[in-house]
Amino acid sequence: MFKTYFKLAYRNIIKDKAYSIINISGLTIGLASSILILLWVQNELSYDKFHKNASQIYRVVSDFGDSKTAANSAGMPAGLKAELPVVKNTVRIKPANTTLLEVGDKKIQEDRVFYADASFLDIFSYPLVKGNRASALKEMDAVLITQEMASKYFGNQDPIGKIIRKDNQENLLVTGVLANLPANSDLQFDFILPMTALARTNNDLKNNVWNNFNFWDYIQVDKNFEPSVNNFKNLEQQINQGFHKHSPDTKALFHLQALTNIHLAPERLGDMQGHGNAQYVDIFFIIALLILVVACINFMNLATARSARRAKEIGLRKVAGAVRGQLVLQFLSESILISLLSLVFALFIVHLFLPVFNELANRKLTLDFTNVKLWLNLVGIALLTGLISGSYPALYLSGFNPVKVLKGNVKSMGGNLLFRNALVVVQFMVSIVLLIGTVVIYNQLKFIRDRNPGFEKANLMYVPMTGDIWNKQQAFKNELLQNPLTNDFTVINDLPTNLGDWTLSVGWDGKDPRSQMSFPVLAVNENFTHTFRMRVIAGRSFSRSFETDSNNYMINEKMANTMGLSASTAVGKTITLWGNKGTILGVIKDFNFKPVQQVIEPLVMHFNKTGGFVVVRTQPGKTNATIKALATISQELNPAYPFKFDFLDQDLSNLYKGEQQMGNIFNLFAILGIFISCLGLYGLSAFMAEQRTKEIGVRKVLGASVLNLVYLLSSGITRLILIAIVIAIPLSLYAVNTWLSGFAYHISVGWLVFFVASATALGIAWLTVSYESIKAAIANPIKSLRTE
Repeated sequence: MFKTYFKLAYRNIIKDKAYSIINISGLTIGLASSILILLWVQNELSYDKFHKNASQIYRVVSDFGDSKTAANSAGMPAGLKAELPVVKNTVRIKPANTTLLEVGDKKIQEDRVFYADASFLDIFSYPLVKGNRASALKEMDAVLITQEMASKYFGNQDPIGKIIRKDNQENLLVTGVLANLPANSDLQFDFILPMTALARTNNDLKNNVWNNFNFWDYIQVDKNFEPSVNNFKNLEQQINQGFHKHSPDTKALFHLQALTNIHLAPERLGDMQGHGNAQYVDIFFIIALLILVVACINFMNLATARSARRAKEIGLRKVAGAVRGQLVLQFLSESILISLLSLVFALFIVHLFLPVFNELANRKLTLDFTNVKLWLNLVGIALLTGLISGSYPALYLSGFNPVKVLKGNVKSMGGNLLFRNALVVVQFMVSIVLLIGTVVIYNQLKFIRDRNPGFEKANLMYVPMTGDIWNKQQAFKNELLQNPLTNDFTVINDLPTNLGDWTLSVGWDGKDPRSQMSFPVLAVNENFTHTFRMRVIAGRSFSRSFETDSNNYMINEKMANTMGLSASTAVGKTITLWGNKGTILGVIKDFNFKPVQQVIEPLVMHFNKTGGFVVVRTQPGKTNATIKALATISQELNPAYPFKFDFLDQDLSNLYKGEQQMGNIFNLFAILGIFISCLGLYGLSAFMAEQRTKEIGVRKVLGASVLNLVYLLSSGITRLILIAIVIAIPLSLYAVNTWLSGFAYHISVGWLVFFVASATALGIAWLTVSYESIKAAIANPIKSLRTE
């Protein structure tokens, strides 16, 4: 029986090629789009689930009032393991500063270097392809490297036992090679050094400090621990109680963050870059469903619109004894066959365009055709799509009255017009929402790109101080001052793009003793405001003319407000940082030193006595010459280290890479969703024009113009689009405002956005139906009326 149904379905597909092409194309694009989105969603939800003990691993994070940090102390993990039986193991991780590594003639500065306890390989399941897992991090001079780094530094040689020179000072012994890290790992590194090596110089580790937050602390709980809400609260309470025994004056609140939740959790101070966004996962999952719905609506609309063509076939089959259930199965088998064919084409498209999509989304998604679970999911989606899209046409067509049909009364069998119109409205409502979303995302990303962060971001390049530069700072500054290309420079300890330094140790007269806020801190010198073109709104900047300036401070407007002062009244007031009392010399106009998603925080600036980064403002058109001048100076003063530089505006752009990628993906699928809608609308308009061929012929004979006839055929569609616009505007307003609320600084969505998106949707719909409308309107009426 089913074989017969599929044979009939195949014949009907072949018989009406135009209808089949439109239907299969719509479903193919819909399925391909949904598969790509669902691959992306699945990847975002899969982070760190590959670890054997993933469900038992938690990161201990801390809150200080409104400040939420991923960092923790050096002393807490061992204390928790000793005091809480449920804690079976712990590991501390600390990212290293940029590290110079040397093997033979290869000398490279590496950024992805971590220090970790020896328990790192016990807790995490990163595969060790060479070396002894139990002892790989036990020796102080050990280093673990990834396969990629092994190939980079040692080629085809076995790296185990080989020496890597670090910072021109010490030798590291390769004790293990890790498999290249999965892309869905929150921790991304190339080298692991033992924490015992850092303990030689790090005071937090030497003294087992509990109240200084510079490490990522992970715990592994007992496998019998039941992660219920109450058990979680109890464990967090025990952690907080344990901490406050050791540091009673630190008003911190600790939480446990499941390893598998870190990637999509809100980003915290000190987090690794590359975080995901749970809101985007929800948005794209909904888009995948909407695109499938739009594709299914196409099928329903086209199937019911061409009902007159199938009417006699159904009437004859009913007279011959077919029951309604058999007809339903026949039509469902047609839709399922079309859906399965569409799946085959969709998989081909996904396979073809996956590299392009990966480039767009900055991911490493794969389509594993050997994965049985994947095939079951894909076939399940195709079957569900076929059942949903074919359900209404099957029930509707199978309900035809054979007596009316065989008498030729098929005009009244035009289907439930209200339902069909509702489907068109839903389809274009989705398209309009996607269009409005596209316009808003574009405008917000443009706003971010063009927004003045409070300083002139163009033409600022920076050079990190490495190696001998630290000990030759004065000579370095003298060289920069003597060259007209480099003499506009400043020295800061951290970059004001995503400032990571913060402290609890800030005090002033009148501060609430119960308050324990965390404050970002930046070390700057006397040229900071000039080089960055910042505005000092009260007082003055640091100056070499005043020796006491090195013990004083500058603050931003927000800090003045936090102290309960205005910019003018804050100047001259006393402030204490890390126990060092000084005077506020000046107040700088607020500037962004964090991504735009976050509000500007109170900032304390002290005089830079150490170093960090030299930031040079290049002259327009002379950037290359400036780079060469800096390279020459660096080679003279720091020959053992390679010259390295970057641009501040590029760093700012990188902060919004996630939003940019999200915008690109959204735009792509918005276009595809609209295209699918238009594909269905085109097919619908073609069938409507075909059904009204004789009416058009009569109207032309009676003197109707082409314009009159085009209006006649398109007016019904226009009314439906206008209804879709009315419904889509409030829905899209809610959606875009929800998304924009995630940014501390964002655009205001005006009526023009909704007007442009609505007019665009209407214009696209008119263009789609105009071809068939004009074609029908200019047809020779003699041909259409010949059979009358």
